[in-house]
Amino acid sequence: MAAVVGSQDPRAPVVVVLQALAVAACYYVSGQLGLLRELVVGGSVVTPIWPPTGVSVAFLLIFGPRCWPGIALGAFFVIMSLTTLSPSVFGVLVGNTAAPVVGYLLLRRAGFRTDLARLRDGLALVFLGAFTAMLISSTVGAGLLLVTDKVDWPDFWAVWLAWWVGDAMGVLLVTPVLLLLSRVRRPLRLTRWKEVLGLALIACCVVPLAAHSSISVMFLVYPLLIWAALRFQLAGSMLCALVASVLATVAATDRSGPFERLTRVEVMIKLQAFNGAMALTALILSAVITEQINTRRSVEHACQELVEVLEHLTAGEPADGRAAAEEGTPGRTEGE
Repeated sequence: MAAVVGSQDPRAPVVVVLQALAVAACYYVSGQLGLLRELVVGGSVVTPIWPPTGVSVAFLLIFGPRCWPGIALGAFFVIMSLTTLSPSVFGVLVGNTAAPVVGYLLLRRAGFRTDLARLRDGLALVFLGAFTAMLISSTVGAGLLLVTDKVDWPDFWAVWLAWWVGDAMGVLLVTPVLLLLSRVRRPLRLTRWKEVLGLALIACCVVPLAAHSSISVMFLVYPLLIWAALRFQLAGSMLCALVASVLATVAATDRSGPFERLTRVEVMIKLQAFNGAMALTALILSAVITEQINTRRSVEHACQELVEVLEHLTAGEPADGRAAAEEGTPGRTEGE
């Protein structure tokens, strides 16, 4: 009998390399976008939202851990666009690579599902993928700044907090959107396109007004967020939260609107409190609504199956009764 020899697909290494290069390119582009808006905290420049962390966690969840070299390569190019090569660069590189990888491992261990259709998935992304994993990058980065005398000890915790929140916001705002886009299939069916258009037009009017008005009316964004979550679940709520957070970040870095008369630390605290509240509300509310919808559909499906079974049993009773009667008649004849 001929022996069956297992062979590896020769295209597999090529696919892995291409995926890593694509991840590196996306990391670099998102990093340059994040650097467009900066805040100075404790004498150090930080980004209120760091999109590469969200890009990294999303690609790890989509492609698996084999794409981590792309994260490291993209992080290297971003760091080199800001500074020259030094030993501290490799430390920041390790921290920026390890944080999303650890976040991915924590999410997988918690049974995370990329559709974010359960409340536990939203909570896992918030507390494991964002808050816990990003402690690594912020601690390594701020610690290296302290060791190299680029940050004084009194400013260490402010820089550490700003670094941690910026990385966490990248996961909370960017990762769900990328996971959503990875599940989009053609053709798209917009059955409520008029409502989508109306929500988009209202958001384009209300969100810039709330972000740049000298009156503190940023709470006006929350009714839009609730509307988007109720009607369009994760797609609507996360896109609305992302747009609102980006516009609020622009206003904060320009020191306009509700951020005009605040100190740099107050600007960072107010902006990140708003961004965090938006992301948490969007994730958890959409997860709860989606979970309720799926539960209702499961109950309706179970009820439909039960109705079909009852109808089948009801339709079979007369026939079974007649068959039993016909089988019993000869028996009585023979007994006689």
